[in-house]
Amino acid sequence: MPIGFYISVPFCKTKCSYCNFASDVFSRVRMQGYVDRVTAQIHDSGSLAEWFAVQVPRDVDTIYLGGGTPSILHPTQLEAIFRAIYRQFKVGDDAEITVECAPGTISEEMLRTLLRCGVNRVSLGVQSFVDNEARSVGRLHTRAVVEADITRLRNAGIGNINVDLIAGLPHQTATSWDESLEASITQEIPHVSVYMLEVDEDSRLGSELLAGGTRYHAHFVPDDDATADFYSFACEKLESEGIQQYEISNFARPGSESRHNLKYWTRQPYLGFGVDAHSMLPSRDPSLDAVRLATAENLDDYMVRTTKDGFSCTAVDRQQAWEETFFLGLRLNRGVNLAEVERRFGREKAGQAQNIVTELLSNELVELRGDHLCLTSAGRLLSNEVFKAFLRDKTGVDDVITIVPVSSTIQ
Repeated sequence: MPIGFYISVPFCKTKCSYCNFASDVFSRVRMQGYVDRVTAQIHDSGSLAEWFAVQVPRDVDTIYLGGGTPSILHPTQLEAIFRAIYRQFKVGDDAEITVECAPGTISEEMLRTLLRCGVNRVSLGVQSFVDNEARSVGRLHTRAVVEADITRLRNAGIGNINVDLIAGLPHQTATSWDESLEASITQEIPHVSVYMLEVDEDSRLGSELLAGGTRYHAHFVPDDDATADFYSFACEKLESEGIQQYEISNFARPGSESRHNLKYWTRQPYLGFGVDAHSMLPSRDPSLDAVRLATAENLDDYMVRTTKDGFSCTAVDRQQAWEETFFLGLRLNRGVNLAEVERRFGREKAGQAQNIVTELLSNELVELRGDHLCLTSAGRLLSNEVFKAFLRDKTGVDDVITIVPVSSTIQ
């Protein structure tokens, strides 16, 4: 099976107040050192098979550069990363190749570079089409800049575009949220990702909210109920315009679903390099289902680790694979095929699942569509509660999403 290839680029022009990712503002010198480190890791990727007893397929059908903001790299640095991938792996002619870009960072030279590297999909970190909302969290673009970038990308032949939107930004109202959704529809964007603002101590805005302060426009953040309403409204509005929800945070016109992100939710193999990058590869040990690898979570640690020490390794046994099948697969609107679960994991595990499903059905968090178990609308808003039901270690629910790369979240 071909693998997906993920590269983390943790550099930004400015750090947005809501951001809780391993990204920040760094010098050009550090960027070059980082690119050298990443390309060296890619060059040594064949050693992963020996170090961690995994299979490393050489065929690649999706590539995703996420961030941070990959588009602030110098074009020669971006080309160096792609050159390393193409030298070590066989990238299919029909591969989906995505680069995350911040609006306003796609120079003419960068646009030409994207095309030379084979990029055919761009994800724009818009977050809001309403200028005062974008400005309040540190975004540097305006709606006019976003729309100009969309036009330039399309004129260059890159029509497969995603825009990220965040429900719950400071100053956001039902009217302004509708304005952002309407702009996405009017621009005929084929793929829209909708996230609810995360409130935790790992971002400046989240920390200020938890402290009850007013910095970073924290006192203008909508409450949880309003944010949930915005999300529900987005589901309804985008669906009515033919932009169908296929995953908790992702919506697409038919045929425009992210092939790369689908690998995460369906547990297909993928390989990641760079800061806080994750991999899942088939194990050569017949007693295991897979092996997950992860790199250091911050730039300093990533840069000082030696080649093999640059990865932490977690074996995935059949119990963990069963759990992942549910808490990843249930993110998809099509849900989890229970008949397939029984074929793969056996009757005993199918019975265990049935006991959990019965309780979740009574709470109306899931529903059955034939053989498929799916989240309801309420279940999507309380998805971690559903995921927790399938975990042997109930305390691990907060780490559920961290086993996949950040391209499934926001930049």
